[in-house]
Amino acid sequence: MSAEKPKKVEAKLTELGLALPPTPAPVGAYVPAVRTGKLIVTSGQLPLKDGKLLATGKVPADVPLEVAQAAAAQAVLNALAAAKTVAGSLEAIARVVRLKVFVNSSAGFTDQAKVANGASEVLLKLFGDAGRHTRRAIGAAELPLNSPVVLDLILELAPSLGDLG
Repeated sequence: MSAEKPKKVEAKLTELGLALPPTPAPVGAYVPAVRTGKLIVTSGQLPLKDGKLLATGKVPADVPLEVAQAAAAQAVLNALAAAKTVAGSLEAIARVVRLKVFVNSSAGFTDQAKVANGASEVLLKLFGDAGRHTRRAIGAAELPLNSPVVLDLILELAPSLGDLG
C-alpha cells in the first residue's frame, strides 16, 4: 500500500523556492523516462541547470561535499521533470520507490550517502511520507561529462493512473 503524500506537490515546489526545469534532452539514444505498468523509471539525470552542469569533477577533490549535495538536488529535480512528461503531473505520483545515485568519487571517498542526501531530502520535502524511498549510493571512477553526480528514480503512479496500462 502506498504511503500518504501531501496534496499539491507542485505547489510545494514553489513554497520551497524550487522549480522543475524543462526536461533535459537526452545526450544519447534513450528517452528521459518510461512508464511500465504502475511505474515510471527515469534515465540517469545530470545536475544540469540552464543547460550547464552545476559543477564538474570528483567529490571531494574538485567538488566540495555541499556542492555535490546541491548537484544531487538539481539532478533529482531534472528526474522529476522527466517523470512529469510521462505522468502528466507530479500529483499523479503516489510514491517514490527507489533513488539510485552515482557519485564521481575521489580515491578513498566513502561518503556517497551524504551526497545522495541532497536528492533524498528534496523528495521527502515534496512528497512527505510518500517520498521515503529505497536508495543506492555508489561511488564511480568516472561519470558522463565529468559530472559529480548522476541519478535515476523509480516512481509509483497513483492507482487510478496505474490501472490504465
